[in-house]
Amino acid sequence: MNFALYIAKRYLFTKSSSNAINIMTIIAASGVIIAAAALFIVLSGFAGLKDFSLGFSSVVDPDLKILPAQGKSFLLTETDSTSLSKIEGVSKFSKVIEERVFVEFDNKNLICTLKGVDDNYLNVTQMDSMITQGSWFTSGSGQIVSGWGIARNLSMGVLDYGKTPKIYVPKPGKGQISSVKGAFNTMTAVNIGVFQINEDLDNTYVFTDIVNAEYLLKYKPNQISSIELKLKPNADESQVTEAVLKTFGNKVMVKNRAQLNDALYKMLNTENLAVYLIFTLVIIIALFNVIGALIMMILDKKGSLHTLFNLGATTKDIKRIFFLQGSLMTIFGGIIGLTLGVVIVFLQQKFSLVMLTTSLPYPVTLEFMNALIVLVTIVILGILASKIASGRISERLVES
Repeated sequence: MNFALYIAKRYLFTKSSSNAINIMTIIAASGVIIAAAALFIVLSGFAGLKDFSLGFSSVVDPDLKILPAQGKSFLLTETDSTSLSKIEGVSKFSKVIEERVFVEFDNKNLICTLKGVDDNYLNVTQMDSMITQGSWFTSGSGQIVSGWGIARNLSMGVLDYGKTPKIYVPKPGKGQISSVKGAFNTMTAVNIGVFQINEDLDNTYVFTDIVNAEYLLKYKPNQISSIELKLKPNADESQVTEAVLKTFGNKVMVKNRAQLNDALYKMLNTENLAVYLIFTLVIIIALFNVIGALIMMILDKKGSLHTLFNLGATTKDIKRIFFLQGSLMTIFGGIIGLTLGVVIVFLQQKFSLVMLTTSLPYPVTLEFMNALIVLVTIVILGILASKIASGRISERLVES
């Protein structure tokens, strides 16, 4: 094996007598380097986009959210609140009432989601930091904070006391509706602020005090839709979840941030996989050059192979020489390409070489896992390509 490795390294780093073969070898090695660098850069770019996209949801989504196992609401007793505050790892929690409502403003109508939150909500999330116009509502008031998409679709401004939005919620019950007025619980509000996060949230949510939501839905004082939790920095998420379920029993379920955004996570992971497969195909195409270069080198070294055979090297040993040569070419090319990719991604992070807008650089993230994926992909495909090329060597070739 040491003999085969020694000869393989000599063939790899020594120029061939044919200038065309030297050029083919350089092209093959360059293709591997560029493909490895491109794969790492693209994976780092998608990792950056993923972190960028999830960064918005982390502002408004809690670390954990307690939801009713059945129905839309559950009762939170004083004993439950006390037990929840004593769970190790829980920093803050906020009670939430959430329901689909009908908003009317200046003869325009829109269906959206009303989210009533208590005073602790801004301690659990950083929702107030996403307000672009106006301010967060005052506790105990009839004020609302709407998403930018909702305000735009309703042509609703901030602090417009001349035109106030009305919120309608259907009354629960059975039987025929005698009048439209008697079918809804209504509330007149004042839009005090507008937030902007992403298109989905901007077109969905209207925030208000939990007292207003309680009034519209005719909930009991201790009846809520969910509880949002903020965990301490070093808290164990699984242990907190287990403690919550032990406290509330089977009447609730607990979701973490990833589970609350499962559709977004699935979409981002699917896109990442698709891009990886596409660039893996590019690497496979680049490795065809490696196969071609190895086959041309086998033909060029035909005289040397005959000499090695006469000196006692077997056909298997000669195959191993070119297998190792091709493997070393792809591994070294992969390492050089990966290093080049790391440097480019690092420079993008530090100096913002590529910009999405005048103030927003293209997000990239350096991750060890992406580097490992690139190396493993290059090594596996490179070994396979080398195996194919070295398989062209036959006993007849080395004997003639």
